[in-house]
Amino acid sequence: MTSARKITDNIYWVGAVDWHRQTFDELIPLSEGTSYNAYLVQGSERTALIDAVDPPFVPVLLDRLDQLGVKQLDYIVSNHSEQDHSGGIPMVLDRFPGAQVLCTPKAKGILRDLLPIAEPRIQTVEDGERVPLGGRSLMFFHMPWVHWPETMVTYLEEDQILFSCDLFGSHLATSALFSSQAATILPAMKRYYAEIMMPFRIPISKYLDRLGPIALKLIAPSHGPIHDKPEQVLDIYRSWTAAEPGNSVVVAYVSMHGSVQQMAERLIEALLARNVSVDPFNLAALDLGNFATALIDARTLVFASPTVLGGAHPNAVYGAYLTNALRPRARYGALLGSYSWGTKITAQLQDLLSALKLEMLGTVLAKGAPRPAEFAAIDQLADAIAARHNQ
Repeated sequence: MTSARKITDNIYWVGAVDWHRQTFDELIPLSEGTSYNAYLVQGSERTALIDAVDPPFVPVLLDRLDQLGVKQLDYIVSNHSEQDHSGGIPMVLDRFPGAQVLCTPKAKGILRDLLPIAEPRIQTVEDGERVPLGGRSLMFFHMPWVHWPETMVTYLEEDQILFSCDLFGSHLATSALFSSQAATILPAMKRYYAEIMMPFRIPISKYLDRLGPIALKLIAPSHGPIHDKPEQVLDIYRSWTAAEPGNSVVVAYVSMHGSVQQMAERLIEALLARNVSVDPFNLAALDLGNFATALIDARTLVFASPTVLGGAHPNAVYGAYLTNALRPRARYGALLGSYSWGTKITAQLQDLLSALKLEMLGTVLAKGAPRPAEFAAIDQLADAIAARHNQ
């Protein structure tokens, strides 16, 4: 078993790397595994553990604490109540009976709902409150809806380290302690942001303003390596959460007998001929992470579907539902479809995308296979999209 890893004097990474995990929340594919980070902070008078790993990895965490000779914990900081962060807290409390859990008032009730933690062992902290450790102090910033309503981050003032919980994280199993040593960190961060943080980009953008004046040497998230170039990370997140969308077109399609595929391919080629960047996705074999990542930079969303029992294909329904839930910055939309005797594709997909408030640039429906009239209409749709992208 690998050892605890020193970050700086009396501050250690004591988490676990899950090299082989393939899905998260039974939804998000993990192409490169993940980590469950926990951090030990030792002051001259008190010791704090920040996060407590996913429950199956608690033995790893406790072994690392034993390696460091930790006999007493005073605090376990729960930045976020989700079980991959907090699930190990009951077992750590059993090992250290004098420890108190520190969390937001909102988190107290959620922790009690999820885990067998006695109420007297939970101590709530207010926004901006400081807890001294002796020569070091922890400062807490409440950040609700990043990505649960009870979330906070913890700032170690003297060492200028932000323990940011899920914010700025990445699902990346790596031997690198710091992100500057991880070659794939930016794609992993972008995918993580797309899958988890993008629906909350508006509150996150406000929290970035709050973090801006704070001196930072390191950002230590709960997943992925520690960021040793924090200003670069903040700048990246500012670009992703900015109000102005990117400038690509996501074309998401599913085709049963080739008609919709012909229509989608015609639009893709027409857009490329007009110097518009396109990210096409076949919804029959969708990689959620790649799809979500492409949505970050999308200005226009195009969904294309055949009719199934009067409505859109179930894979198109799923793709539109996910897009609506992820709430990308896209401003424009369009629909393509094929039907035989009747269809409700247009109304159904527009309803599924309603939270995005897209300006719809056009709908092209073919009765059966597309013919010259439909291809001409697709070319006109490409003109309309290009006009919005090449301004």
